[in-house]
Amino acid sequence: MPSSPHRALRALLALCTAAGLASVAAPSAQASNGSGPTAVVAMGDSYISGEAGRWLGNSLTNSGSRNGTDRAWTGSGYDPSRVYGSTAGGCHRSDTAEVKSAGPVASSLINLACSGATTKNVIRASQGGQAYKGESPQADQLAAVAAANDVELIALSIGGNDLGFADIIATCAKDYIVWYSYCHDDQQAEVDAKIDGVMADVAKSVDEIRAVMTAAGYAASDYRIVLQSYPSPIPRAADNRYGESGWARTNTGGCPFWNADSDWARDSLVPQLANRLKGVATAKGVQFMDLRDALQGREVCAKASKQVTSTVPASAATSEWARWIDSQSTQGLVQESMHPNAYGQQALGRCLALIHAVPTGNRSCRNTAGSGASGMYLTTG
Repeated sequence: MPSSPHRALRALLALCTAAGLASVAAPSAQASNGSGPTAVVAMGDSYISGEAGRWLGNSLTNSGSRNGTDRAWTGSGYDPSRVYGSTAGGCHRSDTAEVKSAGPVASSLINLACSGATTKNVIRASQGGQAYKGESPQADQLAAVAAANDVELIALSIGGNDLGFADIIATCAKDYIVWYSYCHDDQQAEVDAKIDGVMADVAKSVDEIRAVMTAAGYAASDYRIVLQSYPSPIPRAADNRYGESGWARTNTGGCPFWNADSDWARDSLVPQLANRLKGVATAKGVQFMDLRDALQGREVCAKASKQVTSTVPASAATSEWARWIDSQSTQGLVQESMHPNAYGQQALGRCLALIHAVPTGNRSCRNTAGSGASGMYLTTG
């Protein structure tokens, strides 16, 4: 596909500057570099940074490679940097993160996302944004990326931490394990009280990305923003392979939630957030990728999936695609809980590759039962 006039101009300006011909420079709005290799960029929080990419399914075995599920196993110990690199213990950008699993969609696949990030960590410092885990706000990092690369697509996952996803999960788990009470009623009230403000901040994050790209000399037609929603890591009650009573959901399955709370999370909370994010995408004129059903049948404790054992090997076709809650903290970090694992991230990477090939319109991404990442497909809407 031929380069757009703006991309060609940026490349010409870079070439002229290198040759000492700066006197032919165009007006300053188009004078930024922005040439270089094509790039796809990921921005936002843990669901796109690659949190839980350490794991290939879930296993009750607590030693060694944990039946082949622990990618941090060295043969004699555990080294999370094998998966998260220099961001181990911090942003947790895994080697299987969505943008890294998208395949050859661009020359550079750049991950700016950070586990735990909120909209404040995306917005530029000059606009009130905040540094996080020792890094500048992501929009400020994007400015350097936009200047050194030809950015084609920016995938954004943000809002979950502003809404308090981790606290909701912790509260619901505690209500199951300790208090024997439901969480969905009071948690729904808290979500309803916060969500308008969260969506306003998500919209501002989109505006910030646009402002950075414009300052770097990009026209609106030179790149795309894809705002994505969140996949549910737990199944509906009817799809849970463990009964509601007893300790199997906690000690065996790693999904300590009541049926009513599971149904609320899967069929109310996740859709509510997805629908509101879609509204932001529509208002801001960016693409939307709905991931609410991306892990259907592959969630923690789902009937259609299996835990990994000595006789049931880790497999993208049969294993769970999300990290369980390790209530005993015997494996890895608790913060990895309820995130897409390596299989889930590879699947989301395929979703990103698929929407990269679709220049306009909103899409939902879903999986094919019994298939790995190659079975992901898009539907309109």
